[in-house]
Amino acid sequence: MSILVYTETDQGKFKKGAFEVASYGKAVADQIGCDVFAVSFNANSPESLGTYGVSKVLNTSYEGSFDAKLFADAIKQAALQVGAKVVIVSSSADSRFLSPLLAISLDAGYATNVVALPSNLSPFTVKRAVFTNKAFSYTEITSDVKLIGVSNNAFGLVENSVACSVEAFDVSFSAPGVQVESVDKASDKVTIADADVVVSGGRGLKGPENWHMIEDLAQVLGAATACSKPVSDMGWRPHSEHVGQTGKPVASNLYIAIGVSGAIQHLAGINSSKVKVVINSDPEAPFFKAADYGIVGDAFEVVPTLIEKLKAFKADA
Repeated sequence: MSILVYTETDQGKFKKGAFEVASYGKAVADQIGCDVFAVSFNANSPESLGTYGVSKVLNTSYEGSFDAKLFADAIKQAALQVGAKVVIVSSSADSRFLSPLLAISLDAGYATNVVALPSNLSPFTVKRAVFTNKAFSYTEITSDVKLIGVSNNAFGLVENSVACSVEAFDVSFSAPGVQVESVDKASDKVTIADADVVVSGGRGLKGPENWHMIEDLAQVLGAATACSKPVSDMGWRPHSEHVGQTGKPVASNLYIAIGVSGAIQHLAGINSSKVKVVINSDPEAPFFKAADYGIVGDAFEVVPTLIEKLKAFKADA
């Protein structure tokens, strides 16, 4: 018996979520008393997973674009090869896409949005976030093979170094069902999915010409930039930065909303963030009820002052 984790890569580099599922997998393995294996696709330094408790990495040489069916089939083959009874994935868009296919092929019960280690091993019981993270449920997985989707940033990165071996994993891939012609990526920015800090702006910034405040604050904090739905709909920012229930979900350690009123769909999408800060001139803005900290004030006065103070703090550190 063993545990298998699917560790996602981007251009050969492990994503933050890969180390989180490895950390989670090691903790579950310690509960059960078994080893952790990982499957990766064209990882540059697969042995680095040993820092987070992975004993062996099955690394494929696949260099094509993501294809849910192909990846699910490869992960299934890896699970069968190592005799995995628990398979762990992240809650990224790619993992959510392939997981139902993987669950069917392994005849596995699939628990999504898992936020804690199993509270019981017999029956196997996990705690899940439900109702857009407003409540929790305890779910029993009674199938022989269990598939767990760990909620982003719920467990964190836990170093637990072990000796890690790497094995070339030969998989016979069928022809991909989707042909990708080109992919455009912003290589010099922190992605929303991997960011510990996200700085988001709304209509309170009055126009795209003022977005430099968001970018300047994000640069000081090493943060990703985001926006509300109206901002992306008006073309001020690309839709890839739209966060919320109808955009990208955010589970950062710190979420700063500037000039964002806090529509229910936006709040639902960022509810998993650990600390939420709002800067808004309207003291009745709904976001203040959901925020941990709030500043009632003009963003055009508050944000430049905040940037100045943060730069001074970092210079003295």
